[in-house]
Amino acid sequence: MNSRLPPTCQNLALPEQQEPIDIVYLWVNGADPVWRDKRQQALQRSGAAQPRDLAVHGDVAGRYRDNDELRFNLRALEKFYPEHGHIYLVTDGQIPAWLETHPRLSLIDHAELIPAAALPVFDSGHIESYLHHIPGLAERFIYLNDDVFFGAEVDPELWFGSEGLAVFTEKTRVPDYDQLQAHESALVNASVLSKHWLSQRYPHYLHAQRIFAHSPRPMLKSVLHELELAAPELFQQVRQTVFRSWQVPPLMPDLVPRWMLHTGRAAEQNLEPLYISSGACDAEQQFQTLVDEFGRIPFFCINDTSDDALDDAPQLRKISHTLAKLLPTPSSFERHRD
Repeated sequence: MNSRLPPTCQNLALPEQQEPIDIVYLWVNGADPVWRDKRQQALQRSGAAQPRDLAVHGDVAGRYRDNDELRFNLRALEKFYPEHGHIYLVTDGQIPAWLETHPRLSLIDHAELIPAAALPVFDSGHIESYLHHIPGLAERFIYLNDDVFFGAEVDPELWFGSEGLAVFTEKTRVPDYDQLQAHESALVNASVLSKHWLSQRYPHYLHAQRIFAHSPRPMLKSVLHELELAAPELFQQVRQTVFRSWQVPPLMPDLVPRWMLHTGRAAEQNLEPLYISSGACDAEQQFQTLVDEFGRIPFFCINDTSDDALDDAPQLRKISHTLAKLLPTPSSFERHRD
C-alpha cells in the first residue's frame, strides 16, 4: 500500500506498540453568544475585519459552525476503535451540552496551552501549534478535526506502521507559487510556506505540487517538539495570529507531513479518501457514496462548505441526518436522555 519511502525511513524507531494512542480534537460552538461577542470584539481590536487580511474562507460561518459532528465523531471512534487512549478535547472554555463526564476524556481550555497575552485565538493553526504541549499527552496520538471520522475498524498499523506515520494526499495539484497569495486558500499558501522552509533547510528537497487530504493525522509528540526546535520562527509567526490570515499559513496541514515524509518519519498511503463537500452541487451523490461504503472505508470527511448558509439550510440538515442514520447508538461520552 505504501509508496516508495525516503532512505532514512529504515532508521525510524517508533514507540512500543503497546502504548495507547491518544486522540485530540479541537472544538468550537460558533452559535454560543458569549463566544460570538468575544470574536466580534477581537475582530474590532485586531483590525482583521478588513477582508484583505483574512485567509480565503477564513472567517465564514462554516468555519465555526457546530453541526453536532463531534457527537457522531465520538460514536464512530467508540464503534471502530474502542481501544483508543485518552481523549483530549481542546476548546475555548466551551463544553458540549450533551457531553458526559468520563475518565477517558479531558477538556483542555485554550488558556492551559496558550499564553494569556495571546488570547483569545480563533485561528486553528495557532491552536494546533500547541497540541504537543498538552499535559499528559501520549507519545503517539491522532489529531482529528471533528468533521473527519473513522469509517471502519481502526488498524493502528495503518497509522503507525514500521515504515512511518500514515499521510494521505489528494489527486489535486496546486499551483507552484513562489510567494504567498492573498486569493488562495490556506492549504495552498501552506504549501508555499513548506516549499520555502524545506528548500532552504534541505538542498536536495523536491517539492510536490499537492495538498494533503482531510484525514486523521497520526503524530509523535517528540517529533513535533523536534520540529518546533528546528523552526522556532515559524511557530512564533503562527502564534501571533488571532484569525486565520493568508500571510501566516498553518503548519499542521502541510509542513508537518512534508517534513516527516522528507526525513523518513512518514509514509504516503495509496488510498483515495472519501471527501464530502456539503455545499457541492453533487453533495447528494457524495452522501450516498458514504452510506454505501460505510464500514469499509478507513475514514471520511464531511466538510461544511456551505459557508454563510443559515443553520437550518437543507444541506446542513443532511449532515446530521446522514450521521444519525449511520451512527444511531450513543457513545459512553454522551449524557443519558431522560
